[in-house]
Amino acid sequence: MIDSVTIEHIYIACGYTDLRKGVDGYIYLVDSHLKLDTIENSLFLFCNKDKNKIKILHS
Repeated sequence: MIDSVTIEHIYIACGYTDLRKGVDGYIYLVDSHLKLDTIENSLFLFCNKDKNKIKILHS
């Protein structure tokens, strides 16, 4: 369960993402492509190519 009180930022990745990636793959995307720190209390949202599914990385 995600505690919405502790969330400081919500980031949405532009474009589409291969949702078959594991947690490590999403952390790599946040670190390398978005140039953000996954340690802070944030949500990172990733969408698939058909735009009908979303995966959330909570840090």
